[in-house]
Amino acid sequence: MSIIDPNNIPPHILHRNLLSAIAPRPIAFASTIDGMGKANLSPFSCFNVFGVNPSTLIFSPSRSGRTNELKDTYLNVKEVPEVVINIVTYSMVEQMNLASTEFPRGVNEFFKSGFTPIPSEKVKPFRVKESPVQIECKVRQVIETGTGAGSANLIICEVLLIHVNDNVLDKTGMIDSQKLDLVGRLGSDYYVRASGRALFTLEKPGSKNAIGVDSLPEDIRMSNVLTGNDLGRLGSLQSAPTAHETEKFKGSPVFRTITTKHVGNIDKITEEAHKLAHAMISVNEIKQALVLLMAASSMHVRD
Repeated sequence: MSIIDPNNIPPHILHRNLLSAIAPRPIAFASTIDGMGKANLSPFSCFNVFGVNPSTLIFSPSRSGRTNELKDTYLNVKEVPEVVINIVTYSMVEQMNLASTEFPRGVNEFFKSGFTPIPSEKVKPFRVKESPVQIECKVRQVIETGTGAGSANLIICEVLLIHVNDNVLDKTGMIDSQKLDLVGRLGSDYYVRASGRALFTLEKPGSKNAIGVDSLPEDIRMSNVLTGNDLGRLGSLQSAPTAHETEKFKGSPVFRTITTKHVGNIDKITEEAHKLAHAMISVNEIKQALVLLMAASSMHVRD
C-alpha cells in the first residue's frame, strides 16, 4: 500500500486525497447575513449532524488553500451568529455549484445563482425556497483550528426550526430518502446522487444477538468466493444451523446434485456450494445459505 505522511506533502495534495477518501459528504448550503444586512449563500461539504440533545450541526468554511483568505460565511457569522442550512437536492445542484463561485464580498449569491430568498422565522438569514429542507440555526460557537492556508473554521450550530416540504414526506410524516433525491460531494469534481438504485437498506443489529464471523468454520471465512459483505450477513444471523439441520440438508436434492456431480472431490464440492450460497445471500436467503455452507464444510474430515 502507498503511505501518505501529512508532514511530507503540500497541503493541497493532502486536501485532495482526504476529500477523495472521506466521501460522500453531505452539503451545507449555508445562508448568512453580515452586520449591514447583506446576504450570502455558499455550499460547504465539511458538514454533518453531531447530536440532538442539544441539537448540533457543524460545518466548516475553511480558509482558502490558495490565498489563505477567510470565507464570507465565516466573517458573517462572526458579525451575525445565525445561519440557515439548506439541503441540496439533484434538481438544484447546478445552481448550487454556481453559488460556490468566489464572488467579491457583498455580492448576493441568491441573485447570481437564481435562487429565491424567503424570510426565516427565527433568524435573520434568508432561506432558499427551492430547497425542500431548510434548517434555521443559531451559532453556538466558532472554533478556528489554525491560521494557515486550508485550516478549518468550525461553525457549531443549534437547530431552532426546520422547514420541510410536504412533497418529500412519507405516509408517517417522516422524510423519505427516495423522494428527497440528495446529492453528496466526492473528491475532485465528482458528486453522487442518492436516489433510486443507489440507495439500499441495512437493518441495524442494535442489541440483537449475532453469531459473528469468528464462529464460522475456517473454510467459510477464508473462502475465495464469498465476499466480505457475504460474511457480514452470515455473521449477523442470531443463531447458527444445528447439527440436525445440517445433516438433514445433506439429503436435499440441491446438495445431492452438487455431491453427485463432484464425487469425492471435496474442493470442487466446496467451491460450488460457496458459489450457490453467494447467490442465495444476494436474494436474502441467509439462513439457507449458511445451512448449505455448513453442510459442505462438514465434509472436510480431518484424520
